[in-house]
Formats: sequence, C-alpha cells, structure tokens
Amino acid sequence: MTINTRTSRIAFIKARWHSDVVDRAHEGFLAEAARLMPGVVTDAYDVPGAFEMPLVAKKLAQTGRYDAVVAAALVVDGGIYRHDFVAAAVVNGLMQAGMETGVPCFSVSLTPHNYQETELLTGFFREHFVKKGAEAANAVAQIFAMEADIAGIEQSAAA
Repeated sequence: MTINTRTSRIAFIKARWHSDVVDRAHEGFLAEAARLMPGVVTDAYDVPGAFEMPLVAKKLAQTGRYDAVVAAALVVDGGIYRHDFVAAAVVNGLMQAGMETGVPCFSVSLTPHNYQETELLTGFFREHFVKKGAEAANAVAQIFAMEADIAGIEQSAAA
C-alpha cells in the first residue's frame, strides 16, 4: 500500500487522566505532522485512561479508515497499584493491535518514576509532551516513507 500523505488519516487517542499534560502531545504532533506530512488528516479520540487505549486503537485500525494510530497517556504511580504494569500492558497492547491489523500503532505513553502534581513537574511534562508528540509525528512520517518504499519493492517484484 502506497501512502499518500495528502489522503492519509491518522487517529490520535488521548487518555483523559492528566489531560492538561497529554493534550500537549497532541498539539506537538499536529504541528510537526503539518510540517512533515502536508495534507494528512488527524482525528482525535478521548478515552478515560491509558488502559483503554489498545482496544480503541485496534478498533480504529480495523475500520480501514486510518493509516496509523497514535496513543498518548501519562501513567503515574497513584500509590494504589503499580503503574509499571499498566504502562507495560498499554505498550504491549498497542504493539499487538498494530501486528494484528497491519496498521502501525505508536505510543506517546510516558511513566515518570516520581511524578508529583507540582507546578514545576507538571510544567516540565507539559513541555516534554509537546516534544514527544513531535517525535511521534516524525516516526509516523518515517514509517509512511518506509511503507511507500516497500510498496515499490513489491511492485518491482511483481513486474
């Protein structure tokens, strides 16, 4: 499948826990995607938390509407359970969704070790998520280019 960024669609899933931070990843992604992939359309979807992202990613990928899915969350240690198992489940689930559907799924899910909701740390992560969103757009653009190269190889082999 050749990817034309002028007709491509990307789903961007945002966890609502710590939305003031997570939304910054979306902002960074949109800005960089506009620069790297002119004409690409990005649809945003909100989910309650990180744990819901893999299933929603899989369902969106299965629609055939999206060429990529990006999911963003801030998973912190809330003191009730270990946040590391949630983070692992999310990343593994996103990978599985991509493998099962053939639609690449990307994670902007961060798990800081000692996050406290202070002005200093929240400000740091707001800015950091802008950068991570831009990095995700760069990764999507690289995968789109690689998929176009693979499609060219397949066409040459078929000829």
